[in-house]
Amino acid sequence: MKFSAAGMELLKRFEGFRNRVYLDVAGLPTIGYGHRLLHSDSFPNGIDEPQAANLLACDVRDAEQAIERMVKAPLTQGQFDALVDFTFNLGAGRLASSTLLKSLNAGRYDDAAEQLLRWDHAGGQENAALKARREAEAELWRNAPAKQQAA
Repeated sequence: MKFSAAGMELLKRFEGFRNRVYLDVAGLPTIGYGHRLLHSDSFPNGIDEPQAANLLACDVRDAEQAIERMVKAPLTQGQFDALVDFTFNLGAGRLASSTLLKSLNAGRYDDAAEQLLRWDHAGGQENAALKARREAEAELWRNAPAKQQAA
C-alpha cells in the first residue's frame, strides 16, 4: 500500500515547508517538510521546495516500510495514511513500542484509533498542534472506506 494524496496533504499541512534548519517541537534540527537532520545532513544554504519534496518522499517511504513490517492487521487506505503520518511525525520506534500497534495487531481498530489521540504531548505537556494533528489522523482513520485491504 502507498501513502495517498489525502495523507500527503495532511502531512504537508501540519509540517509546513521551511527552507532553513529549525528546531521542531521536540528540539530536533529539522528542515523542509519535517525532515529531521541526520549527522550526515548539511544544508548551510537551506533548501528549495523540490529538494524538500525529495527528502519527504524518502522519509515517507521509510514510514511506509516500517508499517508494512510491523502491522499484521488488514488496513484501509485511511488507516494506512494515518499510520504513515503518525510514524513520519514520531518515528517507527515509538510506533513499535506503542499500545496503538498492540491494539491494532490484535484487531481492535477502535482502540487503536483512540490510542492515536493519546500522542499529543511534547515536553510532558499537551501540545495544541500535536492534538490537532492526532485528531486529523483519527478522522482519516475513521472515515476510510469500510473495505479492509492487506497492508
